[in-house]
Amino acid sequence: MGDPPGDERPGVCLVVGVGEGLGSALVRAFAAEGYAVAMTRRPRNVEALEPLAGEIRAAGGSAYPFGVDARSEEEMVALFDTIERDVGPLEVVVFNIGANVRFGIRETTARVFTKVWEMACFGGFLAGREAARVMVPRGRGTILFTGATASVRGRDGFAAFASAKHGLRAVAQSMARELGPQGIHVAHVVVDGPIDGVFIRGLRGGDVDEALARDEILKPEEIAASFVAVHRQGRSAWTHELDLRPWKETW
Repeated sequence: MGDPPGDERPGVCLVVGVGEGLGSALVRAFAAEGYAVAMTRRPRNVEALEPLAGEIRAAGGSAYPFGVDARSEEEMVALFDTIERDVGPLEVVVFNIGANVRFGIRETTARVFTKVWEMACFGGFLAGREAARVMVPRGRGTILFTGATASVRGRDGFAAFASAKHGLRAVAQSMARELGPQGIHVAHVVVDGPIDGVFIRGLRGGDVDEALARDEILKPEEIAASFVAVHRQGRSAWTHELDLRPWKETW
């Protein structure tokens, strides 16, 4: 993995925002590539990461769960400092916080709008900035952002979510142009469709398996493999926007 000269610690992949679906699949995929994996959830939910960390360790890998509020500048700075000091050099950082909520515009409070923006956009800025801080001096690294349908178009009931995801995409574009010449690969991945997992199965119930058979729902393992592929080919391109969609919607 090309660790820094004189530093024999394994390269690290950090996934910010690890739930039971795509986040867990990303951790497994990068652990399978030989990376030590660091993963975050909100502090009150950090114990939920232990089974995944135990699974990685049982397979011979290294896994480090952290309870972090990704909206807190102080906590994010401390997280990156801790990983660099105690775990290893960060080679890959994935920002994977969703914050998907639906409210009609008349029911969207200032608190909801601000919180969604903090989670899905401001948190991504903090993760990207801190990743750049440690990667640029080494002249290499990959920063990946999980996008959504809302990254490229808004729809009814999703003003808060779409604005935050549009903002995250803009952050990624700006970072790519700034950091690409310095050897840092920045990619924004548009996941344009529902992802199989606890959330979708709770919403859609028994028709999920049929929808999967019709390729109308994305599989988290396949998305995670695409993230790994983007990272691998990143040395030849400054930026790459990958569009993962099970179907094309007509507007």
